[in-house]
Amino acid sequence: MNMDMIEQLSLVGIVPVIKVEDAADAVPLCKALSDGGLPVAEITFRSDAAEEAIKRVHAELPEVILGAGTVLTRDQVDRAVAAGATYIVSPGLNPDTVKYCQEVGVPIVPGCANPSDIEVALGLGLKTVKFFPAEPLGGLNLIKAMSAPYGNVTFLPTGGVNEKNLNDYLAFSKIVACGGSWMVPNDAVANKDWAKIESLTRSAVNLMLGLEVKHVGINSGDPETAAKHADQLCKLLGWPIKDGNGSVFVGDGFEMMKKPFRGTHGHIAIATNSLKRARWHLERRGFTFDESTASEKAIYLNDEIAGFALHLLQK
Repeated sequence: MNMDMIEQLSLVGIVPVIKVEDAADAVPLCKALSDGGLPVAEITFRSDAAEEAIKRVHAELPEVILGAGTVLTRDQVDRAVAAGATYIVSPGLNPDTVKYCQEVGVPIVPGCANPSDIEVALGLGLKTVKFFPAEPLGGLNLIKAMSAPYGNVTFLPTGGVNEKNLNDYLAFSKIVACGGSWMVPNDAVANKDWAKIESLTRSAVNLMLGLEVKHVGINSGDPETAAKHADQLCKLLGWPIKDGNGSVFVGDGFEMMKKPFRGTHGHIAIATNSLKRARWHLERRGFTFDESTASEKAIYLNDEIAGFALHLLQK
């Protein structure tokens, strides 16, 4: 599969897998997903409306990353690509379908359920596979077990992934993203309750990113004032003091800066489950980042909020 596509799916993190019975629902449904933070959809060929649904979303929502799922034949590949799908997903590994996708230049993520499937995928030049159905097959434990002998293979698990186990899957480095449909309940689609789908999608993204305040840095200005402020907070909260070269920490929640630092008043560290993924999603929300501060563990936003600089911090 094209590495650019893999990177896109990895940054999004969750791939909504949807079955569209009425092509007229496709655009408002995918718009609700996109507005909720997931501009991606795998529209499955489990209904007669799939081709038309893909065509409409491609035409009206070009920013949505469109995959065609449950693709079983060469004819379905042709129809999906002609409609606007940018990658193909199959529930199992059919070498003929994989080779055809490679011939026509469309990325494919075939389903693999065991080491034998992975061996075939590797023989076909693939390095990323769908793991389906994930939970019934053994879930994360089986993926980890298979990753030991196949260290270069990455997985996109689908089937039984939900809000309860999502972050367990995504915490494993060999998983690029997870497919799921819990943010698209059947009753919401039937009732055309796009607001509910948008809300469920936003909740899924927030759960995935796991954004939370790690500590607040206060620009005390000099070592003496920093020590004074730390002592006051220590007396108030009963938290331990840890004196460092440039700051004094009070527990894990406050950092008193001994000299002027970023932010008018100080800075706020916001921890996240994935620095790269959080950055991508926050950029979609309109935030920008200071590249000069980027590291594997942290990066600052360009703008202050209420006089505080903010930076993401990898958990």
